[in-house]
Amino acid sequence: METTSLSLSRAVHGEFAPETTYLNTSTCGLLPRRTVAAVRSLAARVAAGRGVGSGDFATVEAARSGFARLVGTDADRVAVGSSVSVHVGLIAAALPPGAEVLAPEGEFSSVVSPFAVRGDLRTRYVPLDGLADAVRPDTALVALSAVQSSDGRVADLKAVRAAAAAHGARTLLDISQAAGWLPLDAGEYDFTVAGGFKFLLCPRGASFLTVTEDAQRGLPPVFASWAAAEDPGNSTYGPVERLSPSARRYDEPPAFLSYHGAEQSLELLGEVGVEAVHAHATGLAARMRAGLAELGHEAVPGESAIVAVPGLGAREAELARAGVVVSNRAGSLRAAFHLYNTQADVDRALDVLSG
Repeated sequence: METTSLSLSRAVHGEFAPETTYLNTSTCGLLPRRTVAAVRSLAARVAAGRGVGSGDFATVEAARSGFARLVGTDADRVAVGSSVSVHVGLIAAALPPGAEVLAPEGEFSSVVSPFAVRGDLRTRYVPLDGLADAVRPDTALVALSAVQSSDGRVADLKAVRAAAAAHGARTLLDISQAAGWLPLDAGEYDFTVAGGFKFLLCPRGASFLTVTEDAQRGLPPVFASWAAAEDPGNSTYGPVERLSPSARRYDEPPAFLSYHGAEQSLELLGEVGVEAVHAHATGLAARMRAGLAELGHEAVPGESAIVAVPGLGAREAELARAGVVVSNRAGSLRAAFHLYNTQADVDRALDVLSG
């Protein structure tokens, strides 16, 4: 039985037109047609000199709100930017010298490098499944991805939250490989960061940071600009006198083309619903794991929308020649499933792998 629900099918009808069997959302999501239309429309207006400036702040606010709804938080807890590493860099800059940052081994570079390059922080790495047990009284921050980029493993987030709370450590969760398909409550973490160009289906250049009210008290807005002001329009010259009282104080000046597209992509995901995407994507991933097992290949176990097969990464090129787009990460063949994928996509990939 096809795993795509009727409501999901109606929502995505006409929105996507892949010319390949595209199983590579973990690298970059497909742009919906409505998103492409919004970007083209803005680009045309800017090229023609129509309107003021290079975009509309109302679309940025709509994207902020759309993201907030998807991750279960309030819009005034969301800051917008351009990349995960910049958001993490802000958090890294706020830690005192000597603070310990605990992270999983093999964590994505953008999550850990801003802490490592400071030189005066203590960074400690442990296996993902031992992360909660490794939190100790002198741990200042636990930084991890909800879903590992390399192999799709979903972290035991409940255990990590409990351990961090027991020792007074803050939590930083990268949800770039999770937001859009994995139900989340961003308010359960001091900080979350998300690159919008993967499962959120946004153009690259849109990213999101959430900060709890308590965490805001210890996070100086060191990258503040006019965009972070309470009154941006009257804060373009000289030092900003009053910063926004919300998480917008951590905003970067927005890349309008990206955010005009992001508004549309997040609207689409809101129409479908994260729960529906989760059921659909994990169902396809389970079909892929079962098919791989029949072929004698052991995938990383779990209930993730991302499927990874250690040692099979070299077959990426073969699949690409057959029109199946996956990725090779750390020697593993990685396939990722989203709302635009079908059982036929799974079967096509398995058919190529079967030789």
